[in-house]
Amino acid sequence: MNDHEMNTFWKKIVDTINDGLMFIGPEGSILMVNKAFETLTGYTSEQAIGMPCHLLGCDACEQTRQTGKESAWCKLFEKGQEDIKKCRCLVRCKDGSFLPILKNASVLWDENHTVLGVVETLTDISELTRLDEKVHILSRQSDRDADFFGMVGKSPEMQAVFDMIRKASESMAPVIILGESGTGKELVANAIHLYGSRKNGPFIELNCAALNESVLESELFGHAKGAFTGAYSNRIGRFEAANHGDIFLDEIGDIPLSIQTKLLRVLESGQFERVGDISSINVDVRIITATNKDLDEMIAKNEFRQDLLFRINVIPIHLPPLRDRKQDIPLLINSFIHRLNIKTGKSITGVSHEAMETFMEYHWPGNIRELKNAMEYSFVTTEGPAILPEHLPKKIRYPSRVAKEEKPNEKHQLIQALKQTKGNQSKAAKLLNINRVTVWNRMKKYGIDLKKVLSV
Repeated sequence: MNDHEMNTFWKKIVDTINDGLMFIGPEGSILMVNKAFETLTGYTSEQAIGMPCHLLGCDACEQTRQTGKESAWCKLFEKGQEDIKKCRCLVRCKDGSFLPILKNASVLWDENHTVLGVVETLTDISELTRLDEKVHILSRQSDRDADFFGMVGKSPEMQAVFDMIRKASESMAPVIILGESGTGKELVANAIHLYGSRKNGPFIELNCAALNESVLESELFGHAKGAFTGAYSNRIGRFEAANHGDIFLDEIGDIPLSIQTKLLRVLESGQFERVGDISSINVDVRIITATNKDLDEMIAKNEFRQDLLFRINVIPIHLPPLRDRKQDIPLLINSFIHRLNIKTGKSITGVSHEAMETFMEYHWPGNIRELKNAMEYSFVTTEGPAILPEHLPKKIRYPSRVAKEEKPNEKHQLIQALKQTKGNQSKAAKLLNINRVTVWNRMKKYGIDLKKVLSV
């Protein structure tokens, strides 16, 4: 077999490899790629050969390439380095999308120990990344004692919610979940995903109230390297990560108007640009949103786009507050007891009749979240076998007395913190050692008008 036949033979072998493969010369240009490389990246061999290796924008290479005059342009070519480098990273494909890969790089030397180049293999691990997310969802789901994807309830109100979840899961239309804070909106979103046809795709969540405008935009749409201070590498956003799956945007009413405009475009065209980039990204994502705000009232105040509401409010699901479904309280308590027994190693059998009456009489402004917190408190204060009234939080045992004691103090502290920080809710949260969402909830709870606070 002559050299030409041998080269043709090896080219055919290389093209049968499932992993992407490229050969990079000592000066950093791409000299050869295989068919799998073309499939993974979207670049043909004609487009890739002769181009610099940073064509793919690999984020791991940012730490490998050198800028000093005394060293090699890439750490791979430095003496004393290991022959093989392995890392997980993101590469940028021709269409602008990012692909998670496992990269192996091996330096080739001749018999005189002269560098011939580097052979790199690219293994697509997007499926592994998706499965990691699915394991996260399922492990979280298994931690819940549930009769319907984490939700407990036999009341007519909850049965109607379960029925709407089943119907919504059969559709690809946007869903909006409406309900007070603490009613379990994230569980509804999770159920829609797990019950629907996209259950094998990613389920990506984001609380829009917990981030400022610039960070929120980057989290949603990703950013290009150098887009802003601290953007040291390319980063995919939540929408891109949710491709072929569902994205859940909690507290949608807290999204700034500027980002509402970009969100509307994604819903209308399925396209967006990363921050600092001009290339459009196409995604196939079903959007699920949730809010405890009155969006119609916000529209009247020019705080929310009406056309965006039309887009997200295709299938509304209304979650009832706990005070309107009190017959579910015993079921919820039993569920929490079972879960907490496993978590704490205790053997609490239940709650006394008097304690149950106290639970049933309380108005639960914090809904299921508050009930869960009350049960965790009771597990700390009781040795068992049953939870008695004296083991319950003071706020639940004496709601009117605690309200008189705590409301003025809590409200006053929040007002003072807002004044001190000139209305910056994030800084006010740090002063009070609470999170930003709690600040917003207390402002709503006490009817605090920020403009009035700052004008005094």
